[in-house]
Amino acid sequence: MKIRLSEAHELQQIQKQRVEAYEEHARKLSADHWEGLRSAISSGFGEDSGAEVLVAELEGKIVGSVVLYPGNIDAYKGLFTVSAHPEIRMLAVDRQARKQGVARQLIEECIRRSEGRGYEYIGLHTGEFMEGAIHLYEKIGFEHQPESDFEPVNDGVIVKSYRLKIR
Repeated sequence: MKIRLSEAHELQQIQKQRVEAYEEHARKLSADHWEGLRSAISSGFGEDSGAEVLVAELEGKIVGSVVLYPGNIDAYKGLFTVSAHPEIRMLAVDRQARKQGVARQLIEECIRRSEGRGYEYIGLHTGEFMEGAIHLYEKIGFEHQPESDFEPVNDGVIVKSYRLKIR
C-alpha cells in the first residue's frame, strides 16, 4: 500500500468515496445531522489553509483518504475553537478495502508528518456514533478530551475530541 498526497484530478473521486464510506452512519442520525455531515464531507478540502489530502493507493486504486489540517487553522469552520496542533479530518476507507489496515496507515502518516513538523500533539474529532473509528483511535493511543467535545446540530449527537501526544 502506498500513502501519498492526492492529485487535483482525484479530488472529485475522493469526495464521492468519502460520502459512500460515511453513508452507513446516516440511519443513526437525524436528517439535519446527516445533511450537515454530508455537506461537510462533500465540501472542499481546505487546500487554501495548507491542509493536505492524503490517499491510500492499493494496486493503483485509491482505497482511502484523510485530510490533515495544520495547527492554528479553523478546521471546523467555527464549530470548535482553533487548535494549536494539527487535526485529522474526514478519514474514509472504501468499504471493499476495510480491515486491511488502510485507516491505520493513513493515521500513522498524519502522525509522522505532524511529528516531523515539530508538533507535540495531533488531534481529531469524531461522531460518537462512529464506534469502529473510536476503537481504532483509542487502540493507536488517542485519548478522549471531553472538554473539547461539541454538539454541532443540537440533536444530542456529540462530536468527541481526541488527542495523541507524539513528542
